[in-house]
Amino acid sequence: MKQTPLADPRPADIKGPEDLRAMSPGEVRRLVPEIRRLLVDTVTRTGGHLGPNLGVVELSVALHRVFESPRDAILWDTGHQSYVHKILTGRAGDLGTLRRRGGLSGYPSRAESPHDVIENSHASTVLSWAAGLARAHGLRGERDRAVVAVIGDGALTGGMAWEALNNIAAAPGRPVIVVLNDNTRSYGPTAGGIAEHLAALRTGTARDHLFESLGLARLGPVDGHDITALETALRHARDLGRSVVVHCVTEKGRGHAPAEQDEADRQHAVRPLAPGRPGGDGSPSWTAVFGRELARLGAERPDLVAVTAAMLHPTGLTEFAGRHPDRTLDVGIAEQHAVTTAAGLALGGMHPVVAIYATFLNRAYDQLLLDAALHRAPLTLVLDRAGVTGDDGPSHNGMWDLSLLNTVPGLRVAAPRDAATLRRALREAVAVHDGPTAVRFPKGTTGPDIPAVDTVRGVDVLRRGELADLLLVSVGAMGGTCLEIASLLALDGVGVTVVDPRWIKPVPQALVELSLGHRLVATVEDNGRAGGAGAAVAQALGDAGAPAPVRTFGLPQRFLDHGSRAEILESAGLTAPRIADTLAAALLYSRAAAAPAPLPVPRPPVPGSAVPPH
Repeated sequence: MKQTPLADPRPADIKGPEDLRAMSPGEVRRLVPEIRRLLVDTVTRTGGHLGPNLGVVELSVALHRVFESPRDAILWDTGHQSYVHKILTGRAGDLGTLRRRGGLSGYPSRAESPHDVIENSHASTVLSWAAGLARAHGLRGERDRAVVAVIGDGALTGGMAWEALNNIAAAPGRPVIVVLNDNTRSYGPTAGGIAEHLAALRTGTARDHLFESLGLARLGPVDGHDITALETALRHARDLGRSVVVHCVTEKGRGHAPAEQDEADRQHAVRPLAPGRPGGDGSPSWTAVFGRELARLGAERPDLVAVTAAMLHPTGLTEFAGRHPDRTLDVGIAEQHAVTTAAGLALGGMHPVVAIYATFLNRAYDQLLLDAALHRAPLTLVLDRAGVTGDDGPSHNGMWDLSLLNTVPGLRVAAPRDAATLRRALREAVAVHDGPTAVRFPKGTTGPDIPAVDTVRGVDVLRRGELADLLLVSVGAMGGTCLEIASLLALDGVGVTVVDPRWIKPVPQALVELSLGHRLVATVEDNGRAGGAGAAVAQALGDAGAPAPVRTFGLPQRFLDHGSRAEILESAGLTAPRIADTLAAALLYSRAAAAPAPLPVPRPPVPGSAVPPH
């Protein structure tokens, strides 16, 4: 009797890795294209990291068939390649909520699943996590639990990965299985000597093997799209009983023609197709404005050098690199090295511009403090995605940079409010020759320019109030919000002067003097309140003996869930109506406090009691 062929398995049918392990090899082979179809259909609608996940479909399937998550820990570096892992651990039905408020995170999330062991979204850290976890298993006598760290070849350009490998090799009793996902790319092609060594391993022309010279076993290269070969190699690695590198060669964007043909970043990340996304006013992105202005400056200034940490295209350096390839330096995912290399370039007579995301500045704080600032090196940091970025989640909100930058002696910081002030700030920053500078701007589009009605010694006045009730200090991209706040308060008869210092560190003396004529000063920023621009203004006014109290509005100092920028600002209370209500109440209270106290009215004496003396 002829058998009815089994229906093609669907990703939504997988409630956990055990369902995957129960499948026959034929069912698994039919599942793979269904997963790719789901990724393309969903991520092109929601937005997210499409290319990296298309490249790890077979690898993710093989990992979950060989290892028993979550007892065996599967750790991802970086976590943006974990969408397939989410599907295989029972979250396919929720993939349509990816990066939406209340939906799936674009990275591993411990709140979502026990299979998400760490919330890893910054590169080059997973091997340190794995080393610590494997040591903990050993100390607890748990010898039957594997620790698997999946790391992209781009992440091996970060120094922390090599610090971890050095220690993993020295701990033979605590084995770590390092799965090297070698797709020759991070955002763009992987830079540096590590990439060249891996290329030699792929072609069989390597004269020695770097990993083996460290004392690690090595398996591969293995075809990362051959599930049978992958499962064989991973089982071998599991049974070795020692730390091993499994070298898997994959193709970023595999199975999706637009990604395979895109040589820039293989559709590393795609925007959602939903209507209403930023840019409806036709304004350019902040990144594009910076990139074009830097390219113009590069033609004028032969001493300018652009430095990127594996993010040439995302940080807007493409045009500069095209015009000045000899003055463009990609150091890989190595922000610490980028900043100190820039300090060396500065000491050698060049003016480097280091373009990184604001959240990644956290990793190079020591280098900024003790290499750049201590040596008064004339370099410029350009911090893209400063403030609320939204859908990438808590690790990518650039809400820490001002708090860090405010502690660095001699550093000047600009926060432009629009495209015109960004171009101006960049030119002013690279003109500084006696120390480091920084220019920060948010994700998204610039919106229309906001002209100043006056300028007081470098401080732009965006609106003058008829009454000296409130001095409202706008920080960076909050200019439009501050003008809306002023308009709302004006309806209640409150006089508001809105100013934008543009250069917010150090606090301009003119800002201190402007505050002297107002009853209340308020600052609005999308940095964390602790140590941010508002805190610096309050300290400067206090040091100067300014009598006006200061109210600071910014982000709460906590990790913010993913969502749109507007949703996060609203949840943090950083909307014009909320701030206007708070300030109206504060001004009402200050008026009442300033009013003369009424004279006491003598009470009539109680019969039979003595009248108290006056």
